[in-house]
Amino acid sequence: MVRDPARPDPLLNSEDLVESFQPVIGQSVTLRPLQAVDAAIEHRFVSGLSERTRYNRLLGGAMKITDEYIRRLIEVDGVREVALAAITMLDDAELIIGVGRYVVDAEGDGCEFALVVADAWQGRGIGRRMLEKLIRLAQARGLAVIYGDVLSTNIAMLTLARHLGFKAARHPDDATVTRVTRRL
Repeated sequence: MVRDPARPDPLLNSEDLVESFQPVIGQSVTLRPLQAVDAAIEHRFVSGLSERTRYNRLLGGAMKITDEYIRRLIEVDGVREVALAAITMLDDAELIIGVGRYVVDAEGDGCEFALVVADAWQGRGIGRRMLEKLIRLAQARGLAVIYGDVLSTNIAMLTLARHLGFKAARHPDDATVTRVTRRL
């Protein structure tokens, strides 16, 4: 039976959404829901992404960082859209070093994920940890499939997806994009 993703799951509470871990090399990282109060640190995070990371994350598209854009990123309902921030502390202040999210699709039985990690933190297992968490949350919500669109040149993301059990196929509408899909 597929759970209605528009209804909150009583089995999932805020404690289910927060976890801390030690990346391969570096300081402690906490995964927690992205919140409306995170506007300033989300803006710093997005603004600090390299051109290449933005290119990979936005499938080649350009991005204008406005207050409205940041607001759309941080104001999620936690049910149809889940957004997790990877946070570390720098000079006694929170610093976002990665964001992973999924959005339930129109059919209501699957979700599309997106993932981005700050350049200096890539290759340390943070993206993997966020994607594993998104998979667990989607499973707990009763979704049947999780998928994402990845530039075919983004070898690191395609490799991560394959290691986590995703199947890759050419996107039906764009030869430069690979769709990765995993049944839950």
